[in-house]
Amino acid sequence: MSFKVAIIGSGPSAFYAAQALFKSELNIQVDMFEKLPTPFGLLRGGVAPDHQQMKTVAKSYEKIAQHESYRFFGNVEIGKDISFDDLKKHYHCVVVAVGAETDRKMNIPGEHAKGSHTATEFVAWYNGQPNYQDKSFDLTGSSAIIIGQGNVAVDVTRILAKPISELQKTDITQNAINHLKDSKITDIYMIGRRGPAQSAFTVLELKELGQIDGVNLNIHDDLQLSNEDMEELEQSSKVRKNIAELNQLKANETTGNEKTIHLLFYSSPIEIIEENGQIKKVKFQKNKLEGSAGVQKARPTGETFDIDCTLLLRSIGYRGVPFKGLPFDDRTGTIPNKKGQVIKMDGSIIENVFVTGWIKRGPSGVIGTNRSDSIETIATCLTQIENASIEDPKDIELILTERNIQYLSYADWKIIDQYEISEGEKSGKPREKLTSIDQIFSILKK
Repeated sequence: MSFKVAIIGSGPSAFYAAQALFKSELNIQVDMFEKLPTPFGLLRGGVAPDHQQMKTVAKSYEKIAQHESYRFFGNVEIGKDISFDDLKKHYHCVVVAVGAETDRKMNIPGEHAKGSHTATEFVAWYNGQPNYQDKSFDLTGSSAIIIGQGNVAVDVTRILAKPISELQKTDITQNAINHLKDSKITDIYMIGRRGPAQSAFTVLELKELGQIDGVNLNIHDDLQLSNEDMEELEQSSKVRKNIAELNQLKANETTGNEKTIHLLFYSSPIEIIEENGQIKKVKFQKNKLEGSAGVQKARPTGETFDIDCTLLLRSIGYRGVPFKGLPFDDRTGTIPNKKGQVIKMDGSIIENVFVTGWIKRGPSGVIGTNRSDSIETIATCLTQIENASIEDPKDIELILTERNIQYLSYADWKIIDQYEISEGEKSGKPREKLTSIDQIFSILKK
């Protein structure tokens, strides 16, 4: 007997789920649905364009997609083109792998002023995500502020700081290049509410900030550690590496370059001050840390300061959004589940519906973390699939055609993939991304 599984999403967790299904002893057809026309999720739309090596993992997803029982349906949004309940009628099981699609809010006055954005928006814009190409980022002022000190915060800091000559060797979009080359930003502030020992960035990302040609790196706070910080340092090699690198960077601080990256710790934004609806400055409070090692909390000292800026990007963590048709835990920003089995808020299970990736566990881990996460989910799925039934066995391809929904197959994606690569070669780039759905369909019609 053969079984049909629908996977919603096409990022790393979705492909690892498909791989785990194909490795089972059962005959399973996998249909993968993606609301964008292109696959790979944050691997394509989130990984920094100057980190091309990280994107080579897509080769392993290519192999999964070549399986005879795999189909890709791009440009199909579940909940819009097809309802979730409708989809469940055509498959034995459904796996939701939609990631964490937005950023956490700062919840401060003025947060929605013109010039204040999420880092997610900026990343999606320069990475060519079609739904973000109409976004506008004010690069006419001299200062930009990034709230947060994780790897995404480092990425956007680096993109704002790097010379255009370096960015032009990446797969950043031409639209982003056109705007960034006219940027007047000379001071980029990356600000965290806690101290250097609690910073979320990794040492490799941190090192890159100190290696950008023509850019100073200024660490504003001293790097003296408390007893609690020292305990955290002893317990974590990541913290030890970060502190060692920060000390090295501070010892080698430079001046005289046109641009400067400023690292500030122990500071939280408390208000965005507007002028004529446009962000003018951000008011911060200085913090001190309280609590035992590993659970230190930032507490206000009463001291405040302002930084002028015309652009603010908040990068304080990704967050999942509710998925229509399924329960949602607003506290964690995830779909409630038990080992990948979706459950209601009262703990009862929703049969034959599963979840994997960030929408399952929250935005944690690296790309490879999704593999073990998806294996766990599919192991749970396989315990139930043989007892599942299909209400309507009609092939989804026929339904999409009947509803006149334009979708892309994986073969269509390969045409787009080769087109982007060939266009990129003309200007010495890995690829030149197509940034609109109309563009993509026009290429396929040729």
